[in-house]
Amino acid sequence: MSTRTLPHDPYIAAIGDALASAGLELTDHCWTDDCETRGTYCYLNAVITLDPSGSIASGDEGDAAWPHGLILIWEWHTGIEAEYGEPDRGPIWQFAELKGDSSNDFPTELPVYGYASPAAVVEAARKVIDRSIGAGHFFNGGRAAWDGGIIGDSWERADELNAACEAWGKTEGAA
Repeated sequence: MSTRTLPHDPYIAAIGDALASAGLELTDHCWTDDCETRGTYCYLNAVITLDPSGSIASGDEGDAAWPHGLILIWEWHTGIEAEYGEPDRGPIWQFAELKGDSSNDFPTELPVYGYASPAAVVEAARKVIDRSIGAGHFFNGGRAAWDGGIIGDSWERADELNAACEAWGKTEGAA
């Protein structure tokens, strides 16, 4: 997590707690932050790195299904730069497989609501891990290979989180 409090910190902490409680191993490479697009406008983001095969912790890649890990990415964009190809205003979840050089494959949309409940993120992560949800790629706009629709429901504090993100976005958009 970042050193200052950001609007999405409690939400991402709840997601991390749910993943850990479900037995999905988080690494120490998890954080929340605010970021720039083109050096002008910021967006909120979070990265949760999972070690589904246990190979990161053990250092033994072997025949691991996820030898370098899986990242779950949450972002909330101001939408200010949507006309330049940046996402529209609001939240999105994505996932990507990590590579040996710590880069990642093309991020794929995770089929959950932007303010998905922790249980929905856990269920979707399990489906990614067992490859029921396949990764997208650059040529299909990062859409998941999945036809099961949206997984789960929204977080019970989604309205509160949305209001906090919107307030943050107004401040950033005015800068």
